[in-house]
Amino acid sequence: MPSVQAVQSNFARNGSKPAENRKPRICMPTWRKFTTKAFRCGLYEAQDVLVETDSVDVIGPEPGWRFQLIENLQRTLLYHDVTRKLAFLNPGLGKVRLAQEYELFVGVCQNWWDLLYLNAIEGWEQHCRTSVCWLDEVWAASLPDYKYLFRALERFDHIFVGTSGSVGPLSRAIGKSCRWLPGAVDALRFTPSPNALPRVIDVYSIGRRWDGIHRTLLRAAERGEIFYIYDTFEAANSETTDPREHRELFANIAKRSRYFVVAPPKMDTPDHTHGQVEIGYRYFEGAAAGTVMIGQAPRCAAFGEMFPWPDAVVEVQPDGSDVSSVLASMRSEPERHSAIGRRNATEALLRHDWIYRWKEVFSVAGIEPSEYMAARQRRLKDLAEQRPDKVNAT
Repeated sequence: MPSVQAVQSNFARNGSKPAENRKPRICMPTWRKFTTKAFRCGLYEAQDVLVETDSVDVIGPEPGWRFQLIENLQRTLLYHDVTRKLAFLNPGLGKVRLAQEYELFVGVCQNWWDLLYLNAIEGWEQHCRTSVCWLDEVWAASLPDYKYLFRALERFDHIFVGTSGSVGPLSRAIGKSCRWLPGAVDALRFTPSPNALPRVIDVYSIGRRWDGIHRTLLRAAERGEIFYIYDTFEAANSETTDPREHRELFANIAKRSRYFVVAPPKMDTPDHTHGQVEIGYRYFEGAAAGTVMIGQAPRCAAFGEMFPWPDAVVEVQPDGSDVSSVLASMRSEPERHSAIGRRNATEALLRHDWIYRWKEVFSVAGIEPSEYMAARQRRLKDLAEQRPDKVNAT
């Protein structure tokens, strides 16, 4: 896990300065000492942005030698927990005792099971004036499967979820109001502005994909018509060597790509979503990198709220039948192509950096934003106001 100092050293890149010589006012656990899977790196990036812009104690519990055994057993038994106590037991992580008082405790949880890891932080309820749980992935249809973890949410003053369609169902299930916190991106990392590089990659695709689209692009690549980069293994569940380096590599590839393939999250597992449509991280990342996103826009109100500008996604059929014609059409309209990429990058700078999400959390929690948050926001605005020709979309 990178130290606070290591994260703060990134301020030169972000046009701000570190919150040095301040007593930390925020306590935030992170799980990097025992899992660095690729699917977690987006939220680790969100944590890094907060550390870069405020005074934060980053708490990294370490796994004990029986951690995996205890965690697996605890997960299994939770489904039959008549005692209602297993949700509050530490799954084998080293205990952490807080030594000072904080204004805010932030529990960033990728999924339900992360709530168990918070049990390694002893007494945080007594040492923190207010508390927030950010539970990112919640699908309404799966709520009954996690009913034994509902009580773990009662400890928090404020609860945010990353899926808009789950806010109402979860609020009713736990008897407590929840709020939607959309995904985002480190827009300063992903933006092609101000020194855009040539886009030498034609199409970039990561994560879940429609087989029809992939096969069509693969055939075009085999014919030498395009340079196509795609996953060749189960990337999301793979451990990264360093989450920050993983995000840097991802951003550098995206910024050099013309087209970025997108699809609604879990679009190929309808038995999991039961028709619930959400916005995945790929949309925020592809937009921030100034790419032309091709694929399908999520058919949900949340997408229209987050991406209200034209051509945010250039639609192609999941079976891949029109991919070649859409790409050919875009090549014949270079001005339109460039305009789409510039608009995506600009809107992401103004709307979808993690700092905007943290300011929303702070507003709800009654925490005054730091001066460094304001500095980052000014930097984002300055980049968004660069002359259009400074952002190379082609």
